[in-house]
Amino acid sequence: MPRQDVLVFGGESIALSQRRNLALAVSQSYSGAPVVLPITVWRAGRPGPAVFVTAAVHGDEINGTGIVREIILNAPFELSAGSLILVPVVNLLGFERHTRYLPDRRDMNRCFPGSAEGSLASRMAYAIFTEVINQCDYGIDLHTAAVRRTNFPSVRADLKNPEAARIARAFGCEVIVNRKGPKASLRREACDAGCAAIILEAGEVWKIEPNVVQYGIRGIRNVLIELGMVEGRREEPVYQVWTRKTVWVRASFGGMLAFHVAPGDIVEKDQSLATNTDLLGEEQNVLCSPSDGIVIGMTTLPTVTPGNPVIHIAVPRGGLGPIRRALRKDSAESLHERLRDDLATSVTVSERDARCQNSRGQIRS
Repeated sequence: MPRQDVLVFGGESIALSQRRNLALAVSQSYSGAPVVLPITVWRAGRPGPAVFVTAAVHGDEINGTGIVREIILNAPFELSAGSLILVPVVNLLGFERHTRYLPDRRDMNRCFPGSAEGSLASRMAYAIFTEVINQCDYGIDLHTAAVRRTNFPSVRADLKNPEAARIARAFGCEVIVNRKGPKASLRREACDAGCAAIILEAGEVWKIEPNVVQYGIRGIRNVLIELGMVEGRREEPVYQVWTRKTVWVRASFGGMLAFHVAPGDIVEKDQSLATNTDLLGEEQNVLCSPSDGIVIGMTTLPTVTPGNPVIHIAVPRGGLGPIRRALRKDSAESLHERLRDDLATSVTVSERDARCQNSRGQIRS
């Protein structure tokens, strides 16, 4: 539903047609100084939905910060209706320490909607939820992979929520993972509170990757076009699939990996993903794909111990045929291909026979 003519953040009123930079108090430091989040509230001249875009709920995941700052600094689209609330860093205390967590060692993305009388993390989550999330109709929360991993872009959304499904598809990601999200995560609690929210997973921690920024801006613009807040036509992805199933392929032995795939690659069942050798180069085993799918995440650290996650595969509904047909029509200069090339620079990819061997004497798996 369209929001009121006046929105209030931290006691300050912002009317239609205004754009304001605000400082939202969410906690105090050890010295007693206020901890304030910088936010931008951008309102069009006509009423419409209110949409939040948040980044760095995990303080080291700053690709999203780059996306939000680009919107704040360069306004890559014109807002014609509704309100956009831009929060470049949610977990400011973790951001300042280049760490995922808060100083109380809690994960803020397991603390929503928070409590005014709880832990540090809970109090900060409560302030953000009360001041921002509860005033919005829709939300986009920006994330990256965890430390020593990279993610090919995917949207995570609860597709049983009609409005979350609507903006998830409109965002224009190739892969949509259909999940509600962990309990007490920002997007799950936002959906439960009536604000349809999705997340984008893309890239690595501690980086602002230019093509990830471009990808995120394209997706946000697509959502705003879908909601009637920005004029124009949505930019469609080269393909789009959704899935409930993803699987991590894990190391069976300690050693060093030679990768045979990169983020965004299409893989077939039993395809070779990585070869594990000891420090003297003796082959120990080959990691094989358990199914047809899309590589949506992988480690960037070539050294592993048994059980370490190596390759994250999304298993799409409908198989690989439609995806392969769509990719044959794609340009080498498309954003999809440029992004795949960029993410692949985090790993060294070498060729190997396409399919794993089944002989126990040749390969241990």
